Amino acid sequence: VQLQASGGGLVQSGGSLRLSCALSGFTLHYYAVVWSRQAPGKERERISCISGVDGSTYYADSVKGRFTISGDNTGKTVYLQMNSLKPEDTAVYFCATDYMVGRTCPGVRRMSKWGEGTQVTVSS
Repeated sequence: VQLQASGGGLVQSGGSLRLSCALSGFTLHYYAVVWSRQAPGKERERISCISGVDGSTYYADSVKGRFTISGDNTGKTVYLQMNSLKPEDTAVYFCATDYMVGRTCPGVRRMSKWGEGTQVTVSS
């Protein structure tokens, strides 16, 4: 079971980026996948979740209305569309799963599988 995040980069404030999380060894159809981020000197923050079991999603208040999580039809990729980016969105972004079959977003607990992060830098 592996996850690999990609798509980070440098963008100006107000711009957009789309992150991808490639899943191997499992598909979104039976699990939930979470996007988290960690800024320098700050704790890791869970910002979004999607469950392939019931389609439930979750957004932290800090990104609600600006970020959209989705999965492709194959269940092998999860996306995070990030619009109206702000300098405070600068962080390393990770995708992860607790790898519990049948999990919906409200039930997500401790992540057990993490991918390597991708850096997002938003300039002012």
